[in-house]
Amino acid sequence: MGRINSYSRRHHVILTSKKMGFLQREIEKGVKTLQMGGVIAFPTDTVYGLGADAFNSKAVKRIYEIKNRPKHRQLPLLIADVEQLTTLANPIPEFAWFLARRFWPGGLTLVLPKTDSVPVYLAPEPTIAVRVPDHPICLAIIQHLGNPIIGTSANISGHPAALTADEVRQQLGGKIDFVINGDKCPGGKESTVVDVTREPPTILRQGIIPPDEIDTAYNDYLEVNSEAHRYRM
Repeated sequence: MGRINSYSRRHHVILTSKKMGFLQREIEKGVKTLQMGGVIAFPTDTVYGLGADAFNSKAVKRIYEIKNRPKHRQLPLLIADVEQLTTLANPIPEFAWFLARRFWPGGLTLVLPKTDSVPVYLAPEPTIAVRVPDHPICLAIIQHLGNPIIGTSANISGHPAALTADEVRQQLGGKIDFVINGDKCPGGKESTVVDVTREPPTILRQGIIPPDEIDTAYNDYLEVNSEAHRYRM
């Protein structure tokens, strides 16, 4: 019996190692495709994403065409960490930092005032939508590329979000340059979008984080600020 268990463990390690090697090659190919101005699909913690280098205007334009997405609907960005956030958004409201500490990395997209350095093709309006995902493949792509990436859902606008690589291929077929073969996206729902430029903050899209969790976070934030104010007095 001990031999069987020992074999099973070794076999599992070999399979895991092979899978990691496969995913690493997939990530490297995905990053190379982005560097060449291509468009890729990749798994995230919510749904499969459709991405391009955010600072490649031609690639960003292709995403609109692939999705058949109206030009006035701004595309969200994915970043690897909060340090990248300061290059895209300014000023960043205190409540945004509060939400980021509570829900990032994860399924929360924040709408924030953009910096002057953000290209107009990315954000024609004064705001920009940003998220730090909680998925190793997605984060590895952003980190290796060194730039934020577009992080919209990998589907035709108005159609159901894709949760697997096969579902991406069924909807988008040969329109995109590469699909990373990851496991099924664990979230199953798109991210929750919160506009923190408004007072009170507004949920623009209900998603994987329930509205009551956002409401609780806002009430906690107000309570913390109220206590801090009392101490200063």
